Amino acid sequence: MMKYNRILLKLSGEALMGDRQYGIDPKRLAEYANEIKQITNEGVEVAIVIGGGNIFRGVAGASKGMDRVQADHMGMLATVINGLALQSALEDADIPTRLQSAIKVNEVAEPFIKRRAIRHLEKGRVVIFGGGTGNPYFTTDSAAVLRAIEINADVILKGTRVDGIYTADPEKDSQATKFDFITFDDVLRKGLKVMDTTAFTLSQENELPIIVFDMNKTGNLLKVISGEPIGTKVNL
Repeated sequence: MMKYNRILLKLSGEALMGDRQYGIDPKRLAEYANEIKQITNEGVEVAIVIGGGNIFRGVAGASKGMDRVQADHMGMLATVINGLALQSALEDADIPTRLQSAIKVNEVAEPFIKRRAIRHLEKGRVVIFGGGTGNPYFTTDSAAVLRAIEINADVILKGTRVDGIYTADPEKDSQATKFDFITFDDVLRKGLKVMDTTAFTLSQENELPIIVFDMNKTGNLLKVISGEPIGTKVNL
C-alpha cells in the first residue's frame, strides 16, 4: 500500500541538466521517467511542476537590467520547453502524459483547467504543469504549491540533489546536520531555505506537507511514496 495516492512532484530546471552546464540531458530525463513509472505502476496519481533555470531564469535576467515582466515570461516559456522534454521521456517509457500550460501555447499544450487536470489524473495520466502560475513575479515553487492545492494533492515532493533539509548547506558546511522532520514554524524561525516565502506560506496555510528528498538516487521516489523515512518532511 502506498502512503500517498496523489502527489505533486516539484523538479528544478537545473535537475534536467545532469552533468551538463546548461540545457537538457536525455539520460537524466530517462532516469526520471523510470522513477516516475515505478510509482504510476503502483497506482499513484502524479502531477509535476518543473522549473526553467536550465534554460532561463527570470530573476537572473532582471538582475542584469532586463524588464522583470519580460524576463519572467521568458522563464515561463522555458518551463514549457522542459515540460515538453519530460513529456517525451515519459511517453517513451509508455506512460500516458498530458502537458498543461498556464500561458496559451495551444499548439503544444492544453490550457490549465482544474477539472480536466483531475480527470487526467483519475485516468492514470501523468499531468505536467508548465508556464508557472501564468503571472510574473511568482516562482515555480509558488506554482507547485498552487497546483497541488487545486488538484487536492496529498503532499508536495520536492526532488533535489541533496537528501533533505539541513541546518546549513551540506555542500558548503561539513558540520551541517539533517532534519528528518521539521515543522513549518521551525523552518521559518531557523531561517531555513525550503521554498520561496510565498510558496512556503501558502503550503503552511493550506496544511499541505512538503517532503524534500534526493531525486537523483535510484528508487528514492518509490520509497518516499511508500512512507519510508527518506528526506525531510515539513508539516504542522
